[in-house]
Amino acid sequence: MAQNHDHRPDPDQLLEKLRGVEARAQRGRLRIYFGASAGVGKTYAMLSAAQRAHQAGDDVVVGLVETHGRADTAALLAGLPNLPLRDVAYRGRTLKEFDLDSALARRPAVLLVDELAHSNVDGSRHPKRWQDVEELLAAGIDVWSTLNVQHLESLNGTVGAITGIRVHETVPDTVLDGADEIILVDVTPDELITRLKAGKVYLPQQAERAAQNFFRKGNLIALREIALRRTAEHVEDDVRSYRVEHSGPAHAPAGALPVWNTSGAILACIGPEAGAEQTVRTAARMAGQLNVRWHAAYVETPRLQRLGRQQRDHILAVIQLAEELGADTAVLAGPDAAAELVAQAQALNCATLVVGRPRLRASALPAWLSLAQGRTMTRRLATLAPTVDIVEVGQVDSTRRMSRAVPMAPTAPGDRTEGAGGAERRADEGRDPIAWWGYAWAVAVCIAVTALATPLVHFFDLANIVMLFLLGVVGVAMRFGRGPAALAAFLNVAAFDFFFVAPQLSFSVGDAQYLVTFVVMLAVGLLIGQLTAGLRFQARISSSRERRARSLFELTRDLSAALMPVQVAELGAAAVQRDFGGQALVLVTGEDDRLLLPAVHPPGFDASVADWSLRNAQPAGLATSTLSAQTWHYVPLRAPMRTRGVLALQPAQARWLLIPEQVQQLDTLARQIAIALERVHYVEVAQQAVVQIESERLRNALLAAISHDVRTPLTALIGLAETLQRAEPPLAPEQADIAQAMGREARELAALVTNLLDMARLQNGGVHLRSEWQSVEEVVGGAIRAAQHALGGMAVRTHIPADLPLVEFDAVLMERVLVNLLENAAKYGAAPIEVTASATPDTLRLAVRDHGPGLPAALLGKEDTLFEKFTRGAAESATPGVGLGLAICKAVVDAHQGNIGAANAADGGAEFTIELPRRDPPALAEAPE
Repeated sequence: MAQNHDHRPDPDQLLEKLRGVEARAQRGRLRIYFGASAGVGKTYAMLSAAQRAHQAGDDVVVGLVETHGRADTAALLAGLPNLPLRDVAYRGRTLKEFDLDSALARRPAVLLVDELAHSNVDGSRHPKRWQDVEELLAAGIDVWSTLNVQHLESLNGTVGAITGIRVHETVPDTVLDGADEIILVDVTPDELITRLKAGKVYLPQQAERAAQNFFRKGNLIALREIALRRTAEHVEDDVRSYRVEHSGPAHAPAGALPVWNTSGAILACIGPEAGAEQTVRTAARMAGQLNVRWHAAYVETPRLQRLGRQQRDHILAVIQLAEELGADTAVLAGPDAAAELVAQAQALNCATLVVGRPRLRASALPAWLSLAQGRTMTRRLATLAPTVDIVEVGQVDSTRRMSRAVPMAPTAPGDRTEGAGGAERRADEGRDPIAWWGYAWAVAVCIAVTALATPLVHFFDLANIVMLFLLGVVGVAMRFGRGPAALAAFLNVAAFDFFFVAPQLSFSVGDAQYLVTFVVMLAVGLLIGQLTAGLRFQARISSSRERRARSLFELTRDLSAALMPVQVAELGAAAVQRDFGGQALVLVTGEDDRLLLPAVHPPGFDASVADWSLRNAQPAGLATSTLSAQTWHYVPLRAPMRTRGVLALQPAQARWLLIPEQVQQLDTLARQIAIALERVHYVEVAQQAVVQIESERLRNALLAAISHDVRTPLTALIGLAETLQRAEPPLAPEQADIAQAMGREARELAALVTNLLDMARLQNGGVHLRSEWQSVEEVVGGAIRAAQHALGGMAVRTHIPADLPLVEFDAVLMERVLVNLLENAAKYGAAPIEVTASATPDTLRLAVRDHGPGLPAALLGKEDTLFEKFTRGAAESATPGVGLGLAICKAVVDAHQGNIGAANAADGGAEFTIELPRRDPPALAEAPE
């Protein structure tokens, strides 16, 4: 049958293309400087390009650039406008972070934001810097950034296995895939190692450690290969997109879009014949040998749609085999299998087609004619795509029987088989079955047309009577399909000859011209039936696609209004059930990252399989290679940041999960649900952050009130108690003890208030270091004098070398640290208390030790918990305190970029150790003579 291709563009594709162009026009462009590891020169290349753009008059602004102490890189910042960084308080220190709001307010044409995988400080608007970049792009700002290959989420495990180092800061692959430009910055491993030794990658103290671990030559070679391959994949996608965008509509005539053999991709053509699995295996072997990507496609035509259930199960099994072997599969639909395969090869830029050689059946036809019939598909492909290589796979008689991937469901009486592609679910959803009553209706229509035409024969010519019979064929074809239409065509020809052509009531023909009428009438009837069946086939395909698109639209619309995980789970399960029937469950994770299971498990549901799917982020259960005996199919809900739960489905027909279009639909539904769960999660995080900020603000306001309203009365109370103790005449012994107790308790309360205020200031970043060169001996002496009341006469021994150099720190804060440590030793330890100081070229070490019982056994191995707020050595103790003194010590030491720790001394007692960084003091200027 001649093919009548419609060359008009698909309006849906044109609309989608226009939307894409509009979205790209409003969105900023992302350029990523991509490299195998640190030190290849990504930041240097980005700044060099920025300097050229700036000199050309472009509005280029530096949002944040990390030079890592490299002088050459820092020199390229000269002349470029910079956005001020914002100060963020973190664990008692003030850090410099990228200011997203300033960037959005400034709105430069190009913004430089270095280190795309960086994690933002807690309390920032987004947890990751790449999310900041996404907001900048959405605002229409072009962004240039840098990224190392080990920071890609999909490659994180691979790189960790190669290098032995696991990187915790990662970026979803979709960020790199969505970049408008990727610029590979590459150097050889030998050159990179030379740079490392020269101090151009890390500072000297870090370079030696890096050379022994990450920067080994084998690691660098492997990382370089991965980076080159990942860049090549992105370029290949760009080539394919360019060809599609510049080739007109997707349904252009075959051959209009030539294949560019840039990657050598392979397309395996799956046919309905036995042995199609050999075609798939051969294509997989060729792709592995050539190290290229490969695809597999099956084309469902109206003829193939009538295949039996066993043949369709075999086709689906072959498609699943192709997926297991690593192919991207597709089920296409159309009247011409060769044209659809060529169009698929052109769209995917596949340079080689692998087809099966048809099995020639014994026949009475001449050998040359049988061979020509067998090679029709190959010749058709060669005619439509002359530049594409075609490989024929020979038949293998020993090919094993394909096993079913899902249990075969019993076939209900009258149930017709469905095709494997566009109309794949029509049988199970109630597709019009070809039943005997359809043929009965064909006979009835023929009788009715004959009865209607009999009285009209006296008023109309026989040519008009023929039109009535053709009209009956059209009606039967529209309602009942190809088979009944063919029967109606034969019956109408016979009825027209018997009742209306002379001699009437006889099948003999008096006029030979009527033989032509019979032939044309029969041919037109059969042709109408064929065309109508093809039209019904295309209508079913369009209906199936429209149903899937509408389902996704409705789910996206409903999820956009959901504000709680329970709502997302209910909407998602309902949408999946509408599409696949059966039962569906959306299981979300709780605060402990475990699935929240239903109170009553549905029949066949296995919580352990769902948990496996969550932990491994892979589908499991029915129609998969993992625990395939299950009656439920489990799909992980993978969001951009993490896996948010599991979608469990028991479909009405297990076979639907073998159809690629249905699997893609299910995966898309799962991804929409996962994204909605992640959105709801971050809404809750934002709400908690707001509550926390307001709580901190309220607490600070209360502490400020305490500062004025409590400390003043406490100071007066201490003064009055001391006045009473010195009163003349002296107080009685009982009264003196009371006055002394009043003073002691007032001082304890004053110390507690002071600790509260100090902690509030340190957490809010309100305390700034006033570092000066100090004498350690003087600071220790001042701390001992300030702690006299808490020591209560306990002996304090100091071990400070006479030649201990001056050290740069904030004397007031460090004295406060020592006071708190002395008070802690007095409360929980025993005399004598020892204070020791020593120095190395890089550090100052201070230790405060007591001779008491030491740290509680429950804290051994968890000494760091002592320095948390409101943490005490014993949960219940008669010793007063709220557990803030050590937390203040840690905050102050962290602000000095030092370390503080606690341990039990070898000969008894607890020892607290402080290590502060130090450098040589400046040389004193000589006095003028």
